Amino acid sequence: MCMKITLSLPEDLVKRVRKIAVSRNSTLTGLIGEYLRDLAGRDVRTGCSPPEMWALESGFKQFQFKVRNKTWRREDLHERR
Repeated sequence: MCMKITLSLPEDLVKRVRKIAVSRNSTLTGLIGEYLRDLAGRDVRTGCSPPEMWALESGFKQFQFKVRNKTWRREDLHERR
């Protein structure tokens, strides 16, 4: 079931976006729906999609290192005295 909504947008913006929609074999409604689906699929805190978060987290894991059997953490390096 689709919900109808009303948007108020500047006329020149609507004309430009409709041209983009035609070039992508879509409609203004289709482009807005695509954008909102992408937005809804992103992590609220980071703005990243799940695959982007996975890549970022795996990169962090890849670059961890140990010195004399000590795993350094941010808290260890920035300890307040």
